[in-house]
Amino acid sequence: MIIITGGAGFIGSAMLWELNRNGTDEVLIVDDLGRASEGRWLNLRGLRYTDFIHKDDLPDLLEHDRLPKIDAVIHMGAISSTTEQDANLLLRNNYEYSKMLASWCAKKGVRFIYASSAATFGDGSEGYSDGIEVLDRLRPLNMYGYSKHLFDCWALRNGILEKAAGLKFFNVYGPNEYHKEDMTSVVFKAFHQIGDNGKVRLFRSHNPQYADGEQLRDFVYVKDCTKIMQWLLETPSATGLFNIGTGQARSFRDLVIATFTAMDRPVSIEFIDMPETIRDKYQYYTCADSAHLRQAGYTGQMTPLEEGVRDYVQNYLSKPSPHLDTLAFERQ
Repeated sequence: MIIITGGAGFIGSAMLWELNRNGTDEVLIVDDLGRASEGRWLNLRGLRYTDFIHKDDLPDLLEHDRLPKIDAVIHMGAISSTTEQDANLLLRNNYEYSKMLASWCAKKGVRFIYASSAATFGDGSEGYSDGIEVLDRLRPLNMYGYSKHLFDCWALRNGILEKAAGLKFFNVYGPNEYHKEDMTSVVFKAFHQIGDNGKVRLFRSHNPQYADGEQLRDFVYVKDCTKIMQWLLETPSATGLFNIGTGQARSFRDLVIATFTAMDRPVSIEFIDMPETIRDKYQYYTCADSAHLRQAGYTGQMTPLEEGVRDYVQNYLSKPSPHLDTLAFERQ
């Protein structure tokens, strides 16, 4: 049995789809679905799993051994908003809860794979290496990134990373992100802006080293993320921190042009000023150093940006039911 926390969320539900695609249905989903109108439940509707557990109930069930034999815990559950201001809430959900799960897995000898974040790198001045030797030099720019960084440091100090895998996700886009509101990807936002008014609004650059729209990010398709996670699940010898990105930085202009192209619409971009409240926390460049993942033995190829955007737009966003569904691959 595999536990996925945050299993109704973006990457968690995509990972459930990946497991289903590989013939695994014995999965316990742990999450908080919130209000039905938020739509998180829709991410689970077309997928197969054994049971659903509210996140607040899991600690007691684990402590008193009230669950079936657990083979692995994939911990994607967290508050993922980079603008969340409740520091104590972030610490409880992203740090303390993660420590509880990691400690249980270490005690039971259970494979532990968890979500860290590229937000831990801060402004990138220390580079984007996932080597543990640089951890103490990183300075996240927001409390979300700091909560993830705190756990990475705790996991290193307590020997967790000797057997677990922590994943530093870069800019992930793809199906099942629809409930994330302001935290949805630029592809999702661009698709709807193009549909509504035929143009996309991007932040103007406030850094003379970058032209408007030429701010750079490592955009990674969620299906590539889940393939890597499936490999890590099957390769327990792969341990430590791993960047999850393409290893190639692309511009926001590239991304929205790919979206216009996938929609067969003419390109129209409008630049607007970046809010002053985020200017000093804005990253102008991110790019995953994937050397550790490759050294660990992963040989899968990453989806080119244009191909990933085309699949997302044409096979999901443009469909009446845009969610990942087991029937899609069973009919192939």
